[in-house]
Amino acid sequence: MIEVPVFNMNGQQVETIQVDEQKLGGEVRPALLKQALVMYHANRRQGTARTKTRGEVEGSTRKIYRQKGTGNARMGPIRQPVRKGGGTARQKLPRDFRQDMPRKARRLARNCALLAKLQSNDVRVIDRLVIDEPKTRAVARAFKALGIDRSCLMALDQRDETLQRCARNIDRTTLTRVEKLNAWDILRHRTLVVSKAGLEQLLA
Repeated sequence: MIEVPVFNMNGQQVETIQVDEQKLGGEVRPALLKQALVMYHANRRQGTARTKTRGEVEGSTRKIYRQKGTGNARMGPIRQPVRKGGGTARQKLPRDFRQDMPRKARRLARNCALLAKLQSNDVRVIDRLVIDEPKTRAVARAFKALGIDRSCLMALDQRDETLQRCARNIDRTTLTRVEKLNAWDILRHRTLVVSKAGLEQLLA
């Protein structure tokens, strides 16, 4: 069992909850996490790069000058790849880089990432994610009280327009919903901020 402290928005510890590692897969699986990160990273690629070959660029196919008798090195047409403005020797074509993983594997990778964050004490559980005033400085003050000084992922258990507008202006802060959490978002941020209800939803 992992003891996770629960804080309020002022950074004061109000209680402690027990988290069973077995509900998060029991152990961290590095190979599964790597597979998930490669998949998410590959799915972000557009794959729209395209270049022209020597047969597609504009220009004549005639030799620039005759093969022998000029004293210069032999030279082909102007569209050859070694000349400026010529075609590309190894053409790039649009391709789909997308990868896929089974739903259970994606969910287990998310749980492994969450377990790794819990073991490294990089999860801040808040009793209630609410702010007293709709100001960005209120969220920044809460982050300072919680000891968050690097990248942060805030997972909301329910939609809160005021909190979203206040937190989106803070540098290196990303907001998401608990049901949309994935291994990519969890691991590319240093700290995960989640409400107590959201953590219970993940452990259900």
